[in-house]
Amino acid sequence: MLSSQCFENPPSKSTAAANGGGSVQEIGGLTAYINGPPDSKLAILFINDAFGFESPNLRKLVDKVAAAGYFVVVPDFFYGDPYDPNNPDFNIQAWLNKHETVKGLENAKAVIAALKSKGVSAVGATGYCWGGMVAVKLAGTDEIKAAVASHPGPITEDEINKIKVPTAILGAEFDSIFPAEKLKQFEQMLSTKSELDSMVKIFPGVGHGWTMRYNDEDESAVKSAQEAHDDMFNWLSKYVK
Repeated sequence: MLSSQCFENPPSKSTAAANGGGSVQEIGGLTAYINGPPDSKLAILFINDAFGFESPNLRKLVDKVAAAGYFVVVPDFFYGDPYDPNNPDFNIQAWLNKHETVKGLENAKAVIAALKSKGVSAVGATGYCWGGMVAVKLAGTDEIKAAVASHPGPITEDEINKIKVPTAILGAEFDSIFPAEKLKQFEQMLSTKSELDSMVKIFPGVGHGWTMRYNDEDESAVKSAQEAHDDMFNWLSKYVK
């Protein structure tokens, strides 16, 4: 289960970064923010955290990846119903029950199928918190070439054992959901898969959500987020080709 850390420090949506050059279209039955060359054979699927697909820092990163030549898709996995920090009556457990990661996996597969039907030959996935759990589930299928999970929600040992594509897990030093000890355990499990490239990296001095919900005016926070973004891009570009 996700913890309160997943719902802290909500992103501002009052910035132009939330509309950074892409467009909102429908793909695979979902509304999605899309950017990048439409004729690209290489696609990256972004899977957002609880705050939804409109978060400015998320779209800013999407636009950057798209500028590198990838066709990038950020589906609205929550059907217009992201976590609402301004609603005092918001029921987190009811929301989690409504938006299960198993359903997220099904939706991701539908989007990937739609991409491949349009001529895309290789897909990578990157997920954050809630989306990180979906990305790990995808890594246990033949749908994608590689996956990155940043500060993911709870992942089971069974899901780690099922991983079959190159996978990177980027974690925080201070994370009650996915503590460093658990990350190290999963790193050991992944290292036994000699045929599979993997990476587990713990970022010092940061907490859950640091890659997306950082303060633009905090130089250290921006630097840590940027390092994680670079790791994500380098990992996916190595295998999605």
